[in-house]
Amino acid sequence: MRETDFFKGVRVPVIGQGTWHLGEDAAKRKTEVAALCAGIDAGLTVIDTAEMYGDGASEELVGEAIRGRRDDVVLVSKVYPHNASRSGVVAACERSLRRLGTDRLDVYLLHWAGSFALSETVDGCEHLREAGKIRSWGLSNFDRDDLRQAPDGCATNQVLYNLGSRGIEFDLLPWQQRAGMPLMAYSPLGQGPTLLRHPLLAEIGERHGVTAAQIALAWVIRQPGIIAIPKASSLEHVQQNIGAGAVVLDAEDCLSLDSAFPAPRSKQPLDIL
Repeated sequence: MRETDFFKGVRVPVIGQGTWHLGEDAAKRKTEVAALCAGIDAGLTVIDTAEMYGDGASEELVGEAIRGRRDDVVLVSKVYPHNASRSGVVAACERSLRRLGTDRLDVYLLHWAGSFALSETVDGCEHLREAGKIRSWGLSNFDRDDLRQAPDGCATNQVLYNLGSRGIEFDLLPWQQRAGMPLMAYSPLGQGPTLLRHPLLAEIGERHGVTAAQIALAWVIRQPGIIAIPKASSLEHVQQNIGAGAVVLDAEDCLSLDSAFPAPRSKQPLDIL
């Protein structure tokens, strides 16, 4: 699978594992842990979670999946905006670390902008970095103008990006690519089944011998500097995600997708889920 630079020159696969809504149903826990472990085994080593997901349940699930193999993964979590004061971000990180069963995060993100000044949040993150609790910090759900005002040291920006939500292509994505700042694409398959039911995805998938979901995911990672983090709640999901990394869309495929899902021609409000 193709790799890209992440933080501090670390190379990672362009497909990782998202965990939104994982850990919320005890009956699915064994299956979800097995899926995450299978993904790690297959090289999907970036795992993304957040204190918001299931009020910490997702972090606990991830902690179970990475037990005994922390060094095999690149671990990303996120802090609530209301916890993002200088002292609050430190305390929130400590709670996340306990739930995850580890002594460090690789990247710690501000989940979205809140009432605290970004400089205050970054001060807290720098304190955590100096203490060895995080290796780097970044942002989530920040648009270009806000991102340009961020202090130096931002490792990544995580935003919604998929065929049905292409607004970032007008300015945010090109800016991050020029700045050498990787973009983490969440919900790369959209929310719900609507996007994946589009007949064009099935048609292109049939030509490539893959599924509609694999076409949608291959489209997201077609450009440099993007790490997609689709949810991996079952072994089937993991296998499909892995397979998408080998799909190469040709010019005809991309033209057809551009016609069905047009690129933005002007600035768009940042989509947020």
